[in-house]
Amino acid sequence: MTVDISISGSVSEPEVQALYRANAWSSADKPTELVAALNNSHTLVTARMQDQLIGLGNAISDGHLVVYYPHLLVLPAYQGRGIGRKLLATMQTRYSGFHQQILLADGKAINFYRQSGFERAGGTAPMWIYSGTDH
Repeated sequence: MTVDISISGSVSEPEVQALYRANAWSSADKPTELVAALNNSHTLVTARMQDQLIGLGNAISDGHLVVYYPHLLVLPAYQGRGIGRKLLATMQTRYSGFHQQILLADGKAINFYRQSGFERAGGTAPMWIYSGTDH
């Protein structure tokens, strides 16, 4: 299995929608906005196998001090093979000198991110105004 991990220029609506639907993320219901958000991220990293999008991660950043990782997904059939770790490592390498690397994690993702060096942010509590249904 050869997986190409790269900092990508853009992704298309059909491939993104398939990835997000396979992971039951409600943002798949807003494909135009989702693709625009991903394509306009500070960094978009993709995992492809034979030109098929099998995973992605993105970062939103001020470019100097703070980076937020809102999305990291891998097609369920390819999970557990280290692809998510490679996507995250690519982004963490790019932002290694930053003061803060931030994300929200729930469920199984909590242990995944802990194993990648993330920890609860002191006494903070995650807060949001959210119109999705998947968390």
